[in-house]
Amino acid sequence: MQPESAVNSIRMFGGFARGSLKLILRGNRMYWTWLAFLGALIVSGALAYSRQVEIGLGLTAMRDQVSWGFYIGNFTFLVGVAAAAVVLVIPAYIYDWKPIREIVIYGELLAISAITMCLLFVLVDIGRPDRFWHLIPPFGFLNFPSSILAWDVLVLNLYFILNFSVATHILYRAFHGKHYIKRLVVPLVLLSVPMAVGIHTVTAFLYNGLAARPYWNSSILAPQFLASAFCSGPAILLIVLQVLRRFTRFEIQDAAIWKIAELMAYAMFLNLFLHGAEAFKEFYSNTQHLLFTRYWYFGVGGHHTLVPYAWTAVALNLLAFGLFISPAARRNFLTLNIGCLATYAGVYIEKGMGLIIPGLTPDTLGEIYEYYPTVTELRVAAGIFAVGFLLFTLMLKVAVPISLGEFLDKKEAAAHAQEVDLPCTV
Repeated sequence: MQPESAVNSIRMFGGFARGSLKLILRGNRMYWTWLAFLGALIVSGALAYSRQVEIGLGLTAMRDQVSWGFYIGNFTFLVGVAAAAVVLVIPAYIYDWKPIREIVIYGELLAISAITMCLLFVLVDIGRPDRFWHLIPPFGFLNFPSSILAWDVLVLNLYFILNFSVATHILYRAFHGKHYIKRLVVPLVLLSVPMAVGIHTVTAFLYNGLAARPYWNSSILAPQFLASAFCSGPAILLIVLQVLRRFTRFEIQDAAIWKIAELMAYAMFLNLFLHGAEAFKEFYSNTQHLLFTRYWYFGVGGHHTLVPYAWTAVALNLLAFGLFISPAARRNFLTLNIGCLATYAGVYIEKGMGLIIPGLTPDTLGEIYEYYPTVTELRVAAGIFAVGFLLFTLMLKVAVPISLGEFLDKKEAAAHAQEVDLPCTV
C-alpha cells in the first residue's frame, strides 16, 4: 500500500469513528434512561466484583462440592446465543434469501455482544485474575492442543475476531457508500458457520470429557448444546427485530421473522428429542449414574431445590415448541413473543442450573451441597449482562442509521451511488 493510500484510509476510518461517536452521543430521553440504567448495573457489578477480588471466591456460594456455579452457567448459555448467528448466515449467504440477508448483520452484532459477555463471565470466575497472563503465549503456557480449555480460549477469541471484522467492514463500507468486498466477506462468513458449531462443541467437550461426572459424560451433549443454541439466540433476535421495527424506520419483512420462527421450531424439536433420548437412557437403564438426573427432576434424600426449575424448563420448552410448530401461532405476534420468552427462559434454566448443579451434585463422596447464587454473584452477573446490552445498543445505534442511509459520508456515497444496494448492508 502506498503511503498516500494508507494515510487516506486512516483519515476515512477516522471520519467513520468520529461520526459513530457523535451518533451514540445523541438520543432521546428513552435512550439516555436506558443507558443510565445499564450504567448503574455495571457500576454495581464492578463494585461487587472488586469486593470478590479482595476477599476471594469464598464470597460466592461456590465451594469444593460445587466449584462451578452461576458464572459458568451463564457462560455456557451465552456461548449458545453467540453460536446462533449461523441460523441467519445459512439462509442469507448459502441460499441468498433476501429477507434474511437484510438483517443478518444484527445477528453478527448479537454474536459480538454474547462473546464479550462469555469472556467476562470466565474472567470473574477466575479466583486470581491477576494470573490470567499465564494463558497468553509466549508469557505463559496455554497447553495447546492437549488442553480442551485451550481450544475453548482459541475458538471463542477467533469467533469474536471473525464477527467483529466482518461487521466492521460491512458497516464501514456502507458508511462510505460502497458495497462490501465479496471476495473478503463471503469466505469469512462461510467460515463462521463451522466456527459457530465449533465454539459450542468445544464447550460441550469441556463437560463430557470429565469421565468422573456421569451427568455430563454423554456423547450427545454437543448436539444438545447446538440444538438449544439455535433456539435461544434467535429468540432474542426476534424480540430485537420487533423493537427496531417499532422504534425506527427500518423495515423488516414479516417473512424474515416467520422464517426464523420456523427454524426455531425445528431446533426446539431436536432439543426436546435429544433430552428425551438421554432421559430414556438414564431411567430405563436405572444404573447408579441415574442419581444425578433423579436429583434434577425429582430430588434426592429430601433435597428438592432444583425440582421446580427442572419442570419449569420442561414446561416452557414444550410450550415454545407447541407455539412455533403451528404456522398460525408463529405468525401471530402475541403468541410469537410468548414463545420467544418461553424459549429464552426454558433454555436459560436448562443450560444454567440444569446443567451445572446436577453435574456436581451429589459430589464424589455422596454429599449434597445445595447451591444458591449469592447477592455478589447476582450483582456481578447483572453487571456483565449490562455490559453486553450496552455494547449491543451502541452498535445498533450506528448500524441502523447506516442501513437506513441516514448516516453516510455524503461525498463518498455520491461518488459510489451506483455501487451500493442499501439497506442491504450484508
